[in-house]
Amino acid sequence: MEQRLIRISKFLSYLLRHHPETEGLSLDEHGWAVIDELLSTSGSRKRGLTRVVLERVVAENDKQRFEVDHNWTRIRACQGHTLPVSLDLKEAAPPDHLYHGTAYRNLPSIRTNGLRKGKRHHVHFSLDAETAKTVGSRRGHPVVLRIRAKEMYEHGYQFFLSGNGVWLTESVPSEYIDFPDADVCEQDR
Repeated sequence: MEQRLIRISKFLSYLLRHHPETEGLSLDEHGWAVIDELLSTSGSRKRGLTRVVLERVVAENDKQRFEVDHNWTRIRACQGHTLPVSLDLKEAAPPDHLYHGTAYRNLPSIRTNGLRKGKRHHVHFSLDAETAKTVGSRRGHPVVLRIRAKEMYEHGYQFFLSGNGVWLTESVPSEYIDFPDADVCEQDR
């Protein structure tokens, strides 16, 4: 995706996940924004966001972060919200293992406290280690943690699958996390 579209995608993520009020935008209780209202905001106009550009951002986003309704009148982020919205996610049985990318500096806290959702609604996971590494690299030196998701699920933890294929849960106690060896982490640094 070209740089301009990436910048617009980040702008949309910011609005639809965290701060729609900065552009006077309203989301309903399920996180949907009216596309015509989104396109009329000053931030959208300043960035050259038109319906055609929006269609490209939605279609070409490598993580498929956004979804639109069937008649292209509303848009929302698929996950990652800090706002109180209900995405109506359905519980799903996860695969044996999922992967979580994080920064190396977070390992001591994760070893002690496990993975926590922080300000977001859920902890996010990838199906493969390479995607998780890419996610972790956004915050510093990446480390990939393998999560024993099926074991967690069998012990009563709920998992959800978002519309764009991201697995979600409330938290992960450290006993369900396979940490990389310390010497491997040091070599990778």
